[in-house]
Amino acid sequence: MDGAQPRGRSQAEIDEKLDLRARLAVEHLARLAAEGPERDCCLCGYRGRFSPVRTKPGIWCPSCDSRPRHRLFKLWLDRGGAAEIEGRRVLHFASEPILTAVVQPLAARYATADILPGHDLHLDMEAIDQPDASWDVAIANHVLEHLDDRKALAELHRVLAPGGLFLVTVPLVEGWAETLENPAWTSPEDRRAYYTDPLHLRFYGRDFRDRLAQAGFAVEDFTAVEPDVFRFGLQRGETLFVARKAAAPGAGR
Repeated sequence: MDGAQPRGRSQAEIDEKLDLRARLAVEHLARLAAEGPERDCCLCGYRGRFSPVRTKPGIWCPSCDSRPRHRLFKLWLDRGGAAEIEGRRVLHFASEPILTAVVQPLAARYATADILPGHDLHLDMEAIDQPDASWDVAIANHVLEHLDDRKALAELHRVLAPGGLFLVTVPLVEGWAETLENPAWTSPEDRRAYYTDPLHLRFYGRDFRDRLAQAGFAVEDFTAVEPDVFRFGLQRGETLFVARKAAAPGAGR
């Protein structure tokens, strides 16, 4: 073909194609919202259709407002995690009411924390105003991408007692070896384009585990897999990271 390039569409054809694809996408999402499969919410017991969020169909429980990461956390509790929290001191950053309802009854002491008002404790995760080893469990769902995570992880390790747990989820792409992070991307438009949210500072790759390890944590994964993904409306491959601070020497002997 002597290097000939395929003929592109005219601007009128392009406009028509864009309009068609936009209408098909909206119709598809509306159909999934109205006719999607029934799912189970392991947090509130609801069974039925879940609602879409933006471009993601069938992920929001219409009964309790839980998202996939909240239901993944509940599955971890149900499958042995509750014993890790029971009778311990729990600090919950940017707490979600639906998780507070299931975690607080397990804890000996439970406190919500945030840099914003309306929580039990007014705390900056980058400089946590709490004594060393004063908590046994810390929880943070989709928080670390909003701040200096290295400072926050060092502070969390400090305030956790030996053998303590940090339970954490973040937006993450397992196919990326390294976290996408560029300090030059400061505008809301750049952050929305690269991190999907104007308030995010990065989009994690699988090296997130290395960041946890560098802060002193041993890391275990609790990952959303089938048949749980379909049944409970989880995000395929989403992971709850169970980061554990080393126990004190001689503990448990």
